[in-house]
Amino acid sequence: MARTGAEYLTGLRDGREVWLNGERIADVTTHPALAGAARALAAYYDLHHEAADVCLTPHPETGAPMSVSHLIPRSAADLARRHACFTRIAEWSLGVLGRTPDYVNASIAGFAGRADVWAMAGNDLGAANLVAFHRELMSRDLALTHALVHPTVDKRRPEVYAGDGKEALHKVEDTAAGILLRGARVLATLAPFADELVVYPGQPLPRDARPYALTFAIPVHTSGLKFLCRDSYAVPTNVFDHPFSSRFDEQDAFVIFDNVEVPRQRIFLDGDVELYNRVLPAGGWAANIMQQTTVRALVKLTLAYELATAMTQALGDESPASTALLGELWTYVELTRAALRAAEAEAYDWGNGVWFCDERPFRALRPTLPHWFVRVNDMLKTLGAHNLLTTPTAAEFANPHLGPLLARYMQGADNMPADKRARLFRLAWDFVGSALGSRGELYERFYLASSTRTYQLAHIAAQKETARGLLARLLEED
Repeated sequence: MARTGAEYLTGLRDGREVWLNGERIADVTTHPALAGAARALAAYYDLHHEAADVCLTPHPETGAPMSVSHLIPRSAADLARRHACFTRIAEWSLGVLGRTPDYVNASIAGFAGRADVWAMAGNDLGAANLVAFHRELMSRDLALTHALVHPTVDKRRPEVYAGDGKEALHKVEDTAAGILLRGARVLATLAPFADELVVYPGQPLPRDARPYALTFAIPVHTSGLKFLCRDSYAVPTNVFDHPFSSRFDEQDAFVIFDNVEVPRQRIFLDGDVELYNRVLPAGGWAANIMQQTTVRALVKLTLAYELATAMTQALGDESPASTALLGELWTYVELTRAALRAAEAEAYDWGNGVWFCDERPFRALRPTLPHWFVRVNDMLKTLGAHNLLTTPTAAEFANPHLGPLLARYMQGADNMPADKRARLFRLAWDFVGSALGSRGELYERFYLASSTRTYQLAHIAAQKETARGLLARLLEED
């Protein structure tokens, strides 16, 4: 059943081991560095009830309201419903929150829908566990984080063998109740605010890496599970001064498994390297999850275009150079929109009665979007220039001595009020230049995986699918 924000916050007070700057956080909902994001995620859950006609749907078994993001899509209509839900959520956070719970929700729904793939090679029990976990996820409306990457120790060696081979997350032994794990994984975005951690394939493994071929889910408060957060970029202040940093630092954590036992019913794959390497591409993971990812990217790019346009208007900047930058940014918006529409329009049954989008437009977007986001940040800095740094605070506008001076000397073009101009450029700086804005750029660079690798995968897939033979016909002409 769809939770409320209050119910979500109560669930976070469970004794989880979250560390920040050497301090173990007793309550992530009240700590100054984390409370803003916790409240934002609570608002995410409340949003589902406020927009129930778009974001909620009946549970397939109980009929109770659940998030549309848990839905296993079985038709074009289902994909359209997900699109509407994903859009409403992304617009709520302006696309800035990259790991709202709907992201991993959609992944798990896709896995459960393609349980036939997970059951290959005799993994019937793991597939059944996965379907049961999805059912639990729908009923309890849990927030999930995932950790897909092994720690980088020595790039000259496979990640699982770097060091002494014990740094990467691995299975130590079977236990009476399940399996015992040690090692580490990165990078668990949203970890302090999640109910469960899911581990599933990120990069392919070497053939003999059986101890590392693991897929499972466990509560974040599981004994031995430790989350080490990066520096906080949250700023406990008002929305005028820091519109994003005050609310949307979703955090990223290094995860250590210090003798963690995973119950047998929560294990989805154990030791089958071949299946581990096959299950995501064979199951249509990218075709499924990239719908949510692209919707969020479209919203964020749209915000960037509107923001850039407003900045030039505030400065009366109609120069050809600036206008060209705005036109370039607009093309990113429209190309993303077109790719999303094409992928949804060409959706089909991927097997087991599950409908996912056509993956080809997403293969083009997946390595390209990261470059666009970096370029967008550079354009906003170019358009804003020093104006991004001449931004008085709300307290300075409220000061009876400074307020009148600011109103005179900090106004914008066409009599734009100084406080409106300052708010606009403070928002732009928090979007691209603050600690959180810089983290956002790095996040967009890599959360869809390395562009180099995804370009390679796109080419390999294209060679398998392309059958036009245009060049061959030309070469065979007499």
